Amino acid sequence: MAKNKVAQLLNEQVNKEFYSAYLYLDFANFYSSKGLKGYQNWFNIQAQEERDHALLFMQYMQQNDMEVTLEAIDKPSCKLSDIIDPLKESLKHEKYVTSLIHAIYAEAQKVNDYRCMQFLDWFVKEQAEEEDNARTNIQKAELFGSDPKSLYMLDQEMQARVYAAPSLVL
Repeated sequence: MAKNKVAQLLNEQVNKEFYSAYLYLDFANFYSSKGLKGYQNWFNIQAQEERDHALLFMQYMQQNDMEVTLEAIDKPSCKLSDIIDPLKESLKHEKYVTSLIHAIYAEAQKVNDYRCMQFLDWFVKEQAEEEDNARTNIQKAELFGSDPKSLYMLDQEMQARVYAAPSLVL
C-alpha cells in the first residue's frame, strides 16, 4: 500500500510537470506580446525542459511497472501585467515544484524505495538550479530592467539560450 502512495505521487508529478510546461508557454506568450523575443525564447526552452521532465517521470514509472494516468492540464491563472511578473511567478512555481519533489522523496524514503530515491536525486539537484536561475533572472530585471537599453541587452542575453536535453539516464 505504501509503495502505491509513491506511484500515486509520481503520477501526480507527471501531470504537474506538464502543467509547468503549459505555464511557461503562457509566460512565453506574454513576453511575445511585449516584443521581448529573448524572454519568450527563455520560457519556451523552460517549457521544453518541463515537458522532458514529465516524460522522464513517465519513463521511470513504465520501467518500474507503474501505471501512468494523464489528467487534464489546468489553465494557468497568473495575472501578468509587468515584465517582471512572469519571473517572480516562475520562482514561486519552482519552489512549489521543489516541495513536490521533496514530498515524493520523503514518501519513497519511508518505504525504503531506494531506486526511486536515486531517480529523484537528479531532480533535487535540478530544482536547486531552477530556483537559482529564477532568482538570477529576477535580480537582473530588478537591477537593469527599468532602463530600455539594459532591458534590450537582457533580452538579447535571454535570446542566446539554447535547449539542452536532460542528461538523466534511466
